[in-house]
Amino acid sequence: MDFADISAFFPILLKGAVITVQITIGSLLLSTVLGLILALMKLSPVKAFAVTAGTIVNVIRGLPIIVQLFYIYFVIPELGIQLSAFQAGVIGLGIAYSAYQAENFRAGIEAIDAGQIEAAKSIGMKSRLIMRRVVLPQAFRITLPPYGNTSVMILKDSSLASTITVAEMTRAGQLIAASTFQNTTVYTMLALMYLALSLPLIFGVNRLERYFGKGVKGAGK
Repeated sequence: MDFADISAFFPILLKGAVITVQITIGSLLLSTVLGLILALMKLSPVKAFAVTAGTIVNVIRGLPIIVQLFYIYFVIPELGIQLSAFQAGVIGLGIAYSAYQAENFRAGIEAIDAGQIEAAKSIGMKSRLIMRRVVLPQAFRITLPPYGNTSVMILKDSSLASTITVAEMTRAGQLIAASTFQNTTVYTMLALMYLALSLPLIFGVNRLERYFGKGVKGAGK
């Protein structure tokens, strides 16, 4: 590995890293919103909602992410909806991971002690208020570890957006390697940059887990 090559390649990869972060944030927000909606639908007493949400989750989980990206980028425009490669990447990853987020949220909500819900009902709280003030805050603490893992997975799988020409970090690395044949240098740098993006996220989630864990212990004393 030559320092001159590293100096030349780094700015290009850094621009790709910025797009990688943008894709990750956009996909994470979209998957969170869709996942919460699907989780609440699956837990709904209305059977049609539960069945619909369950079917959507199973279909999404049964399809490879790359196929979903291809479908959104190549097929949707044929229906008259024009999307940029970046938009297709965010939407595709967001939808793909919404199914996993839905299962995370569902498990967190179902883990809440039913006695707390009954107690809230006994003092006249409405269902929406119970969900907002009693269930969701506690479910958030429970789902934080799998949510953090999902966030890291989205960051890593953002590299799949390179298959639909999004100029994110992996795509930038591929183009550099193809033109310079410096495969060892380029892909080593790429691996280290993904690690540099992932580790702060992992450490941040771990700190939040410890923080909320202390809060739960303190509340129980």
